[in-house]
Amino acid sequence: MENAKRLVGHPVSLSVLDFGLFTVHANGRIIGIPGFLITTSAGEHVLIDTGFPEKYADDNEAASVEDDLGAFGKILSLTHQNQPAAQLALLGLTKEDLDFVIITHTHIDHVGNIGSFPGVPLVVGADERALAKPIYWRGKAPLEWPKSEYVLVTQDFDLGPGFRVLLVPGHTPGELSIMVDLPDTGSVLLTSDAISRESEVAEGCLDSVNPEQALASAHRILNLARDRDAFVIYGHGPEQWEQLKKAPESYT
Repeated sequence: MENAKRLVGHPVSLSVLDFGLFTVHANGRIIGIPGFLITTSAGEHVLIDTGFPEKYADDNEAASVEDDLGAFGKILSLTHQNQPAAQLALLGLTKEDLDFVIITHTHIDHVGNIGSFPGVPLVVGADERALAKPIYWRGKAPLEWPKSEYVLVTQDFDLGPGFRVLLVPGHTPGELSIMVDLPDTGSVLLTSDAISRESEVAEGCLDSVNPEQALASAHRILNLARDRDAFVIYGHGPEQWEQLKKAPESYT
């Protein structure tokens, strides 16, 4: 990471991208699938996560059958408007405007379009990238690691001023969270699935490959958030999703 490119500017806006809506069969929980776009004072742009694969926008039912997604839940809403290109377009951007893509972890709803950003450096946890393929979904691993420049995360580091990437293993081996400092909003913690919803910590982070490690990571980033009085955006908070401003609106 020492020689990796860094951002020059500090974050000035954070946009929540709508990558679709999903319901979990076991509990009926309806969750949004978020991505994020962060813009800096130097006009740089960082995409965080890439949503479900485009095949779900093409034919949701066929894709769900192919991946056996119905064993877990059902996509309620996902069209081409919930793919990265269309969500970026709401902000007047294209994929060519991106300076980095951060993959917080490689589950299907975060990694689905990982191969769609040629020439853009990918920021990934080193232990995640060490896997033969992206994790994807419950033993199914149809995606390959794209040929790309990788920034491999082995510890917390600053991608740029006011933009910290946090290594928070447990949910997956190389899970990442993000802390950014915005001019008006202040500090914002994007937990990703290190904490998928506010109640998950009290429940023990059981939906993790290593619940004990995940719980320790969750407590660590919550302590960081408290120290900085940060606005916490959870990975898939059902109630919070309804309240978040979505692109083209943004937090500044």
